[in-house]
Amino acid sequence: MNVQVTEPHPFSPFIQILARGKTKQRALTLDEAREAMAMILRGEAEPEQVGAFLMLERLKEETPEELAGFTLGARDTLARASRLPRVDLDWSSYAGKRLQLPWFVLSVLGLVQAGHRVAMHGTEGHTPGRLYTSAVLAELGFAPAATMDEAAAQIEARGFAYIPLEVMSPALHRLLDLRPVFGLRSPVHSFARLLNPFEAPVMMQGIFHRSFLDTHAGAAQVLGQPRAAVLRGEGGEIERRPNKPAQVLMTIDGGAPEMEVFAQTLPDPRQAPDHEMDVADLARVWRGELTDDYAVAAVEGTLAVALRAMGHATTPEEADGMAAELWAGRDRDFLPG
Repeated sequence: MNVQVTEPHPFSPFIQILARGKTKQRALTLDEAREAMAMILRGEAEPEQVGAFLMLERLKEETPEELAGFTLGARDTLARASRLPRVDLDWSSYAGKRLQLPWFVLSVLGLVQAGHRVAMHGTEGHTPGRLYTSAVLAELGFAPAATMDEAAAQIEARGFAYIPLEVMSPALHRLLDLRPVFGLRSPVHSFARLLNPFEAPVMMQGIFHRSFLDTHAGAAQVLGQPRAAVLRGEGGEIERRPNKPAQVLMTIDGGAPEMEVFAQTLPDPRQAPDHEMDVADLARVWRGELTDDYAVAAVEGTLAVALRAMGHATTPEEADGMAAELWAGRDRDFLPG
């Protein structure tokens, strides 16, 4: 490490705020968090500063204002499409699945074939042993977008696009890939879910730890997101677990997040891990060639949360009924493959 310092670095005040000790440290303001993240992504901070900053935030844990500020700073640096397509729903997918197949993918495709436009974004490979959404979608015949303009064109043509994080922001993708270096997640794993690159009015958020429900819902409110749903999904993805009641923090018309409870739909409170993780099973379930009660319950349950978030249902119970009808009436020949 050969860093010669003759005067304070412009990024150093942000580290000082976080590292002054138990009695003097504080959280960043919204504007400070925005500026700090924009500087990092523009390459204006030293590597040593980036590592220190991310791990100090990891130790302290992000506030909703910080998470929103990091999101705004990242948005300030994102690649942009030459023309924004109309998108109904933003769907992030960054966790990957380890114990069950990503049944939520069929929920998303169910919304798309019913006429709703969905922009999905995510990444892969940062945690070994997980099945990531991009590979699953490619197997089902939906190739990821290579540019933001291609993503916009895909949404216009078929109502759906999957955008890899490295297409939106190579710098942000590099930060997320530091997880093996740190041995821990960093704030990047949280705020990447909030990027909403096509400014959809409805945002779906899946988290793994219960404590992040309030943080993500609060960040969505700070960002002025009109509608949002945050749930503790299976494996950290946006997937309702049918064998447990689902607590979902809903933001409706920009108001304060309110907790809604979606009922447990399968009697057994535990689900055995899927050791095969055969991606072809998703297409089989979609086409009705394979009967799987857990899969259908997960698909319908996740659909219900999305329909409620979009305002197509006024209660969780109504949303469950609408989801079952949508799934039963799906076009079984919709998949390209």
